[in-house]
Amino acid sequence: MSQQGFWDFQSRHEKLAEQKDFLIELDILILWEDFRQTLELIHQKTRKSNVGRKPIDVILMFKLLMLQRLYNISDTELEYQVNDRLSFMRFLGIGLEDKVPDATTVWLFREQLTKSDLVQDLSHRFDEYLQKSGHAAQAGQIVDATLVPVPKQRNSRHENAGVKAGKVPGSWQDTPKKLSQKDIDARWTSKNGQFHYGYKNHINVDVEYGFIRCYEVSDAAVHDSEMLGAILDSENADKGLWGDSAYRSEVQEIVLVLLGFESHIHERAYRGNPLTEEQKASNKEKSKIRAKVEHNFGSWVNEMRGKTIKVIGKTRAKAVIGLRNLVYNLKRYVFWK
Repeated sequence: MSQQGFWDFQSRHEKLAEQKDFLIELDILILWEDFRQTLELIHQKTRKSNVGRKPIDVILMFKLLMLQRLYNISDTELEYQVNDRLSFMRFLGIGLEDKVPDATTVWLFREQLTKSDLVQDLSHRFDEYLQKSGHAAQAGQIVDATLVPVPKQRNSRHENAGVKAGKVPGSWQDTPKKLSQKDIDARWTSKNGQFHYGYKNHINVDVEYGFIRCYEVSDAAVHDSEMLGAILDSENADKGLWGDSAYRSEVQEIVLVLLGFESHIHERAYRGNPLTEEQKASNKEKSKIRAKVEHNFGSWVNEMRGKTIKVIGKTRAKAVIGLRNLVYNLKRYVFWK
């Protein structure tokens, strides 16, 4: 690179800084090295010896995945955008002369992260940091779930019946390549008269700061209430719990009391037994708190380019959804700083 080219590159970076590029704030405010210990476990689980070319730095690869989930783009699109955009280069700490990891390398790293089952560990790592930095979960917790669509499968009625019954159609078993392109974990569900195919992201958000403290992933057909026990946060300083009426039942209310929670879950109407005016007023008050969780799902749609993910199988879906939850928390941390 010529000296003139170098200064031109620096000048463009300075202009980005003047415009308060979000990626600059994200890069500066997040302690990326805090994730290294967890990320290095990938190599411990996948490398059998130190012979051969050294792997690309795990922090660089992790930041690539964060960019991908922040903008909800494919591996190929990510490779192109990193080569094309100065803001991406600056965030990654690379220059015009540096080689950018290609789409295959990104895919392989994400696969290693997925198979090593480390995504939730990364979320726990960041939650530990939040507690140390004065952002511990407090003021209660809100639970909710959202549908996460995946590309629809073009199967026959017979094949769909087999998948729903937990069986893999024989024709797929005989053709491994075809089977690898079939999602046997995703399910159909209906909501507000419309059918959706994919998974669900079940989350627990603290009332005070709005960080996702716990999450679980299921297929779309699982009822929200079935996952409540898996996402309750025992470390929240306040035992108040908010949620919509999907989480309400006599049994659930008894269990929550036994666990020491104070339920603010919406009252629900039943056939022939509508809500009273008092119950409606109570739900309206509860909604003022519960509405805070909608910021998370709204961020997915409005700031992170939609909820649809293009993966096959629950294992990969859980990893990608987990990474998106983590990206949201990183964004939320920048907001509070």
